[in-house]
Amino acid sequence: MEHKAPTRSRSGSALPVVDLAPFFSTAGDAAAARARATEAVREACMDTGFFRVVNHGVPRELMARMLELSAAFFALPDEEKAKVRPAEGSSSTPLPAGYLRPPADSPDKNEYLLVFNPELVLNVYPAEPAGLRDAIEECYAKLTNLGLLIQEILNECMGLLLGFLADYNDDRNFDFLSLIRYFPATSAEDTNGVSAHKDNTLITFVLQDDVGGLEILGSDGFVPAEPVEGTIIANIGDIVQVLSNKKFKSPTHRVVRKLGAHRHSLAFFVNLHEDKWVEPLPQFAANVGEAPRYRGFKYGDYMQLRLKNTTHPPSRPEDAVGITHYAI
Repeated sequence: MEHKAPTRSRSGSALPVVDLAPFFSTAGDAAAARARATEAVREACMDTGFFRVVNHGVPRELMARMLELSAAFFALPDEEKAKVRPAEGSSSTPLPAGYLRPPADSPDKNEYLLVFNPELVLNVYPAEPAGLRDAIEECYAKLTNLGLLIQEILNECMGLLLGFLADYNDDRNFDFLSLIRYFPATSAEDTNGVSAHKDNTLITFVLQDDVGGLEILGSDGFVPAEPVEGTIIANIGDIVQVLSNKKFKSPTHRVVRKLGAHRHSLAFFVNLHEDKWVEPLPQFAANVGEAPRYRGFKYGDYMQLRLKNTTHPPSRPEDAVGITHYAI
């Protein structure tokens, strides 16, 4: 059934709501509706970088089942979860597939199961709960398709030649999915789940349970991106910000833990191949008489810098490396 949605959500964060139904339709008025949706994405990317999508092609039943099975996995004893920990040096990817926790000295208080493209045969799947692997792989395929659609919409938003981003980002082997459980806050002062950061991605999708905790930095401080059943939260990452010479915004966000409640979420990251060169596109710099705001870099180098924030967290969160490392 089609999900009818207002142009703005009713949550405190008032995320723009983008209806993707026209992109799956051949109706006569679909073209005009697609144009309106594309404009809504463009405005969101120039404002906060966050938006909420409905009628996105990921079944509600699958989303609910994925979060339920994820919660069942994380509820297992630690020794069971440890069976799918990645072996030391077992992966050539920047982050190894399997069950992981941030280092003990990290301010981030969560645990997660990392999954790459199932076609790569890199993944380590838990034996329990039954059905988890099937749900992960089904969800991975659906979110991959959604990522390709949003990438196509961004291509139009940015005024690029037809198919530019599809050609530029044509390798799906660096995307990944993360099932995450955030531990309950231990006090009103100890609530950090994930420190404030920007994503080093092209696009990120988030599915979350009804606990909430995702917050977005706006002009008046952090505001919540409240859970809305059946919707997926999307944001653009640092790559789009650099390509657009900062016309489109990679948003700062964080996760705040709640007292007495675990939070479960799924994040899907649409990334570039590690060898891709990233720099402001001429359409946003030289061709319009503007100086580039970032120096160029290889995506894999930036991934490694960001990885150090996780594996060797700085003593002060504000010292974590971000896209400003390449700012001019």
